[in-house]
Amino acid sequence: MLPNSAAADLVNADLLPTTAAQRTWDWKAIAALWVGMVVCVPAYLLAAGLVTEGMNWQQAVATILLANVIVLIPMLLIGHAGTKHGIPFPVLLRASFGTRGAKLPALLRGLVACGWFGIQTWVGGAAIYAIANLLTGNAWVGERLPVLGIDFGQTLCFLAFWALHVWFIANGTESIRWLELWAAPLLILMSLGLLVWAYQRADGFGPMLSTPSAFVPGGRREGQFAAVFWPSLTAMVGFWATLALNIPDFTRYARSQRDQIIGQALGLPLPMALLAFVSVAVTSATVVIFGEAIWDPVKLTERMGGLGVVLALIALVLATLTTNLAANVVAPANGFSNLAPGRISFRLGGYITAGIGLAMFPWKLLESTGAYIFTWLIGYSALLGPIAGIMLADYYLIRRTELVGDDLFRHDGRYGYRNGVNPAAMIALLIGVLPNLPGFLKAAGFVASVPPVFEVIYVYAWFVGLAVAAVTYLLAMKWPKTGV
Repeated sequence: MLPNSAAADLVNADLLPTTAAQRTWDWKAIAALWVGMVVCVPAYLLAAGLVTEGMNWQQAVATILLANVIVLIPMLLIGHAGTKHGIPFPVLLRASFGTRGAKLPALLRGLVACGWFGIQTWVGGAAIYAIANLLTGNAWVGERLPVLGIDFGQTLCFLAFWALHVWFIANGTESIRWLELWAAPLLILMSLGLLVWAYQRADGFGPMLSTPSAFVPGGRREGQFAAVFWPSLTAMVGFWATLALNIPDFTRYARSQRDQIIGQALGLPLPMALLAFVSVAVTSATVVIFGEAIWDPVKLTERMGGLGVVLALIALVLATLTTNLAANVVAPANGFSNLAPGRISFRLGGYITAGIGLAMFPWKLLESTGAYIFTWLIGYSALLGPIAGIMLADYYLIRRTELVGDDLFRHDGRYGYRNGVNPAAMIALLIGVLPNLPGFLKAAGFVASVPPVFEVIYVYAWFVGLAVAAVTYLLAMKWPKTGV
């Protein structure tokens, strides 16, 4: 049912609050959603970066666990709005940014997801390509095609995996929920199976688990733990900073607040820590089995041999699919729908996301920027942290969790502000990003040096951006304020 006096450019069936009949997700479904997102190649590689920087396995796993406990807090807080009011992320943004101003942060979140969608689709396509060559004796390997820079087999596998995503997009969020629910136990079994395989083949987990931290007295990075820990913690938080914003896209389908809280608490921190341990332990075993450390799970499965390699690669394809659909399709699909609700549905928004992921040539992106580096994790956390700060300050301290549902779909309601834009939110977003901008430019290589204070600030980019933007927003809105 359309809200009273709803503006045509603010509403469609996909953006409306969920009905009681649509709220079918219990805590098990939400936990399964998280398991499906957590088990993926980029998450597997997180521990690799920490160990490479000098951490031992305990420090690496503990850092990842702590980061996910921290990011769980805004997940639960922002997720509350989705469950209570049944609204997706772009609609919730209207309360703080305005009915028209909400388009900007929703688009920023969506574009980050489009980039990851392309990268993950390429990773899954590469796994399919590996399976095809293993089964046919490398018959799919060929000359590189002009312009594309990859061979015909790689192109075909990438397009096949891309088309699988499009099928789920066409069938909506319920098909994604169904996939996550059935895939979650399989992904857990896959991770544990990989751990058992490594333990048996290596007669134990090998030297890595006994290697001391590089930060201990006499170590190669003696006394430098804090210098590595804090930026690493920020990067780990940044890994799920995107989902911390658009988690209402999922919690709006939760049966109750209890379901969304328990589901997220069980589904995020512990599986992330478990996957980090599996990553370090299995890689330590590869030193014994193959004589070298193999962090990349795609390359590892190719070395395993026998039927196991095919099963492992199929599991890898499944893991990539579940992560990509939930983490990198739903948010931009809703974000694009919010740009022009009368013309763009969730399904069309998903098609646009898939189109951008296809057009960006993700394999070329990986060649130029590296597959997975902390610079970009911290970089986009510096952008998204301020948005989270504004949303939290508005929803909890100004609105006290109360929203007028109909006004979220009207330009002349209390969320219309000035021609649909809340200047306080825009100013807070800008001021929240500014302290981290010099550090980002230095880290990304755009400038040679910046004053040391900005490098220190950038280490805590997500935290700084969230806090600065929240305080600025409250001051600009002259908090405390009564009403919703």
